[in-house]
Amino acid sequence: MNTSPKSSAEPTFSHDSPAAIRRRKWRMFVDRAVRHGVGLGGISVIVAITLILFYLVFVVVPLFKPASIDPVAQYDVPGGNASHTAYYALDEYGELGIRYLADGHVVFFSLLDGKVVSTEAVQVPAGATVVSFAKGDPATGIVAYGFSNGTALLVKHAYALSYDGAKRVVTPQLSYPMGTEPLVVDAKGGSLAQLAVENLETGATLAAAMADGRIVIAHFGREESLLADDGALVRLGSVVRESGAAVTRLLLTKNQDILYAVDADGGITQFDVRDKENVLETVRVVPVEGSKKPLTVDFLAGSTSLIVGTPGGTLSQWFPVRDDKNRNVLRHIRDLGELPEGPQFGIAPEFYRKSVAVVASDHIDLYHATANRLVAQLKIDGATLTQAAFNARASHLVAEDSAAKLHVMSVENPHPEVSWSALWSKVWYESYGAPAYIWQSSSASDDFEAKFSLVPLSFGTLKAAFYAMLIAAPLSILGAIYTAYFMSPKLRQVVKPTIEIMEALPTVILGFLAGLWLAPFMEEHLPGVFSLLMLLPIGGLLFAYVWSLMPARVRHAVPEGWQPVLLIPVVLLLGWVSLGLSPHMEALFFDGNMALWMREEFGVSFDQRNALVVGIAMGVAVVPPIFSIAEDAIFSVPKHLTIGSLALGATPWQTFTRVVILTASPGIFSAVMIGFGRAVGETMIVLMATGNTPVMDLNIFQGMRTLSANIAVEMPESALNSTHYRVLFLAALVLFLFTFVFNTLAEVVRQRLRRKYSSL
Repeated sequence: MNTSPKSSAEPTFSHDSPAAIRRRKWRMFVDRAVRHGVGLGGISVIVAITLILFYLVFVVVPLFKPASIDPVAQYDVPGGNASHTAYYALDEYGELGIRYLADGHVVFFSLLDGKVVSTEAVQVPAGATVVSFAKGDPATGIVAYGFSNGTALLVKHAYALSYDGAKRVVTPQLSYPMGTEPLVVDAKGGSLAQLAVENLETGATLAAAMADGRIVIAHFGREESLLADDGALVRLGSVVRESGAAVTRLLLTKNQDILYAVDADGGITQFDVRDKENVLETVRVVPVEGSKKPLTVDFLAGSTSLIVGTPGGTLSQWFPVRDDKNRNVLRHIRDLGELPEGPQFGIAPEFYRKSVAVVASDHIDLYHATANRLVAQLKIDGATLTQAAFNARASHLVAEDSAAKLHVMSVENPHPEVSWSALWSKVWYESYGAPAYIWQSSSASDDFEAKFSLVPLSFGTLKAAFYAMLIAAPLSILGAIYTAYFMSPKLRQVVKPTIEIMEALPTVILGFLAGLWLAPFMEEHLPGVFSLLMLLPIGGLLFAYVWSLMPARVRHAVPEGWQPVLLIPVVLLLGWVSLGLSPHMEALFFDGNMALWMREEFGVSFDQRNALVVGIAMGVAVVPPIFSIAEDAIFSVPKHLTIGSLALGATPWQTFTRVVILTASPGIFSAVMIGFGRAVGETMIVLMATGNTPVMDLNIFQGMRTLSANIAVEMPESALNSTHYRVLFLAALVLFLFTFVFNTLAEVVRQRLRRKYSSL
């Protein structure tokens, strides 16, 4: 053996050598870089979330900005005041106005300065005079003059748009849809004291009230002709009422199906005029009991609702609601505001929204009926306003006062539909039998009443998360407990990564499978699904009991912690039996259709894509994160705690329930809350596996619509910066606050659990 000392040429390691110093410096650099990198990453996440919050708020804030009405111009009424004004109309761009005079003259004028552009006069029959005037739906531009000989003339205004180079030119036009000859409304030739008119492609309908109390109706349409574009006029008509109280106003719905007669005694009589030759009187209501003051009545956009007011009273909304006799009867819906005392006031509804301007005394009040709020107000000193009118875009408003002055105003009112009550309270919408929470953001009709209640969406979000957690939380937590504490280490090395890999499965795949396979499969095997839910726990317990009775040599043949593998064939067998017997059980116990049986016996309706399907599919998506975090928390409990407990004589189960589970409780709670947050924000599964119907029903067999799914569905079709667009961002903000509040509460609870059990 060579025992000579080491050669002096052999390299030796020195703590102060240049290589060691460089290595320490590199480690210190890496440590600092990682520390700052992690800190920067955390700050970046906080900054990103904060920026998202600020952007959501930035888009949402304009919803709640107050509207404004600003004076633009004031001048003498165009055309002079020799005859009083019957009606004003404006073009949609707010450049031209039309003034219909009570004597049959029509004045076109510039809205900015009142300069008269042109004038026309309607042809009054010889020997007759103009005695009444009526406007149809403002969007159609139809008006009618009624004459003293029982005839009436339909007039329609329109605006031709052309361009002179880059300059837009708006030219007003008058036309006569039913010809220039007056139409015979009253065959007896009575004077048309009051008049109502509407015109559709199917023809025009006129209703008139006579001085003797009669009310007549006449419908004019053209016969189809193969030789001419316009066939001969055909008249259908009848006497609506032979006598009665003097009528102060007639209103005909735009669909020409209901006629309202306002009488001098303060009542409103409703007539069903769908059959023009057989009119039915429905009912008479008195909006202001005991008052002899004249009612001022007009339609809201769409002519479903009436706005009713009386000086010194209230401004209220009424529309037909079915009564116990299945009749559509006018009913008081809501009060919008108080009206001052005064000789008269005017109502000017918008063309397409449920907003209405009320001119009374010296001020203008702008209300929105659905939102039930005063949107804007303007006071005009030294004036007594009598009537007003909007343009089609509701960007301009004109009001005439008693001194024959015309006031022109610009209106900034982009989001009148939004209010706290419209978003979070029950609202009584037109054509509904009672107040309800409704989300319906669009329709094919221009007169659609937008319904922006966030309650059914929030309810659907919580409902989907609840059923998902109802399935996922017990499975994932109990699975994590067994895997971390009781399962064989080798089997754990297979089970845990497998479940964690499931987290990478795209949720769109789960939603696709749930919607196209699972939902119809469950509908077809509904009894089998329920029997399986009952048989699985019973079968598992029964198998465990039988296994405990097996001889020791048989039980010991299976290594400790591998017993769950034995349950796999048991689960498969129970599933095969349950689903195989499903058609027989349905035929034997449920008359061959369990869904129909539930509806008839218990009133429980069944939709194919429902909360149960969502719960199962979303539960599969939520199980992996809950399982992984909870399993890590349980497995990370210090071994000296469990060993010490066992050494003191506690059983493994006692050790787990009194030591392990308490120590791991902060981690388990965090896992549950993270899973809940995942369920709340899930989009694709609920989008594809539910009917996407925003209903409020706890029924597990009914669908829902969640906030996230609603945003995904409707954001592409919403107009930029529209009310719909901003309300969707408000829904995103609500979802953001949901997750923020739940996560904050979860963190508070987790920290308290941590402090409480940190001494174990």
